Amino acid sequence: MAGEPQDDCLFCKIVEGHIPATIVRETETTVAFRDINPQAPTHVLVIPKVHYPNAVTLAAAEPAIAADVLREAQSVADEDKLDSYRIVFNTGAGAGQTVFHAHAHVLGGRGLQWPPG
Repeated sequence: MAGEPQDDCLFCKIVEGHIPATIVRETETTVAFRDINPQAPTHVLVIPKVHYPNAVTLAAAEPAIAADVLREAQSVADEDKLDSYRIVFNTGAGAGQTVFHAHAHVLGGRGLQWPPG
């Protein structure tokens, strides 16, 4: 069921503390942790504690939590003293999404080209 933890979801396991992660921020509704395969000096994932397969389904079902994810992305950027950064939501395997739990990538600390990949 959407919103409920999924037994086979890597990010749900991180939220539940069953898989370790380098957590940089945590709120009542979100967890932010360093990506294990960073693509920039700052590469932090911000995830909602509730399970939705992507940002679109999260925003449709729980817009306040989707807003929390964006606020936490800003907090990550502030803590890492980034004056410019990118927030990325991949939606679907064709866009590079590999974990089907809504999440934002916060990338910064180096020049980021456009278009990305």
